[in-house]
Amino acid sequence: MELIHGSPVNMTGRSDREIRAYSILDRLGVEFDRTDHPEKPATTMEVCNEVDAVLKVRICKNLFLCNRQKTNFYLLLMPGDKPFKTKELSRQMGISRLSFAEEEYMAQFLDVHPGSVSVLGLMNDQGHRVQLVIDEDVLKEEMFGCHPCENTSSLRFKTRDLMEIILPALGVSPILVHLTGAEGE
Repeated sequence: MELIHGSPVNMTGRSDREIRAYSILDRLGVEFDRTDHPEKPATTMEVCNEVDAVLKVRICKNLFLCNRQKTNFYLLLMPGDKPFKTKELSRQMGISRLSFAEEEYMAQFLDVHPGSVSVLGLMNDQGHRVQLVIDEDVLKEEMFGCHPCENTSSLRFKTRDLMEIILPALGVSPILVHLTGAEGE
């Protein structure tokens, strides 16, 4: 794996969703680096660790959640090394019960599939059905890493660009939470 600056010159073999991700970053003038790893899709923590060693970013979990009635959907960004406690997030958000949302909703709202969930998928959520939730610890990092809506490539750009350029351009206002991952939460 190598670090490459900016969008691929040749988009042959890349999905429409990945091309759209590069297109929006380019259109917004967001500087980014990427690494392509089609022979090693980021489906395990081991591969994620390899990718993150190249990108030099902290692993970020992207969890697609919903309420019990499946009427409200959430994309949670949190540090990958922090345990996720559903009860802790539910309590902070004032929601009785959260669970992982089914793949069909992920595809419908974000146009991504499991393993490729990314904050950039919010560009496909024209109806703003998915509320972005960010653990404050993610914002402490200078650089932010994510997939371009496919888990065969990974990107890094400034966290500040995520908050000040990308999310406002998408019309997304995140909810910030402070998760500890502690037992009993």
